[in-house]
Amino acid sequence: MSDVILPGATLGVMGGGQLGRMFVHAAQAMGYSTAVLDADPTSPAGLVSHHLIQTGYTDPAGLAELAQVSAAITTEFENVPAQALDKLAETRPVSPAGSAVAICQDRAREKAHFVACGVACAPHTLIETPEQLAAVGEDLLPGILKTARMGYDGKGQIRVKTREELAAAWAELQRVGCVLEKMLPLAYEVSVIVARGRDDQVVHFPLQENLHRDGILAVTTVPSPHVTEAVSQQAYAWAHKIASSMNYVGVLCVEFFVLQDGRIVANEMAPRPHNSGHHTIDACDVSQFELQVRCMTGLPLVEPVLHSPCFMLNLLGDLWFPNGADQGTAAQQEPDWAAVLKLSGTHLHLYGKTEARKGRKMGHLTVTGDTAEAARQVALKAAAILGIASF
Repeated sequence: MSDVILPGATLGVMGGGQLGRMFVHAAQAMGYSTAVLDADPTSPAGLVSHHLIQTGYTDPAGLAELAQVSAAITTEFENVPAQALDKLAETRPVSPAGSAVAICQDRAREKAHFVACGVACAPHTLIETPEQLAAVGEDLLPGILKTARMGYDGKGQIRVKTREELAAAWAELQRVGCVLEKMLPLAYEVSVIVARGRDDQVVHFPLQENLHRDGILAVTTVPSPHVTEAVSQQAYAWAHKIASSMNYVGVLCVEFFVLQDGRIVANEMAPRPHNSGHHTIDACDVSQFELQVRCMTGLPLVEPVLHSPCFMLNLLGDLWFPNGADQGTAAQQEPDWAAVLKLSGTHLHLYGKTEARKGRKMGHLTVTGDTAEAARQVALKAAAILGIASF
């Protein structure tokens, strides 16, 4: 335990979004001070942290200040430049490492890593040149063309059915490096969140079933109502293997597609806590953010326990503009939180963002219950009050 970073120290995080905010809350609850590096003076995490270093991710002075005030550093955003994490690691423990984040930042490298681990993923090919575009086989169509870098929440993705649509989509994406994935017959989507410590210990949360709308997570259900024991065990084993093969330290989410024939394939991974794991704050005995703190400080990891069946609803900025109102201050209305919070088992988390925009993640609502059906009925009532489509 001589290298454990104990409460009282300052923990740094690259990125000031809602994931950083919830990390800061968890660290502070455990007695740590926190430092956030983010260029936005009103970032959700920066507003609640002891220190805000208001610079870009690659600013040398900002990185030096973060390293100076922090005993250990993590990231809340997968697109923080890996080289910035490498620079910080010259003087401070950084988890996850830049080398692992670099794999997760590039879909081509990510797919190659899955294959190297023996983890099944959708048939795919890399498109970086006109020659590679021309060489795409018919067996990959229809497919989804995705930018290799900087894609999240459905951004940088276009569905294509024909070669002509593929060529037009690549042009629309500015002919940057892309991965074309074959579309597969999906039954449902799940994710596994694992935490891996410096001592190689790996723990995981119960598997989560996820419903996406327009490429953005809408609803997470735990326990999954459809998953089989075989699917769960395969997903857990593959997620553990992926983390260990990168010598990963920290919290990692791996998303899987479950196909109609019962097979599973890895979709993508995120080197940080994940939207689908927000329910862990209210429905588990330890949250993904507390495990993030434990990983980076060398504190012991514990196998999380789900103590309540739950549903997690993403609260997007659209809810502030009811009945399809156009964005604008005059049209904006605060959702009826009082009506929602009258419902038993509701847990509201708003992220402190200063402006609501359509498609922007403003918060989440977790609904816990004695049974999965009880939680579902309350979640459906909350969704109706808020104007969220049924599920």
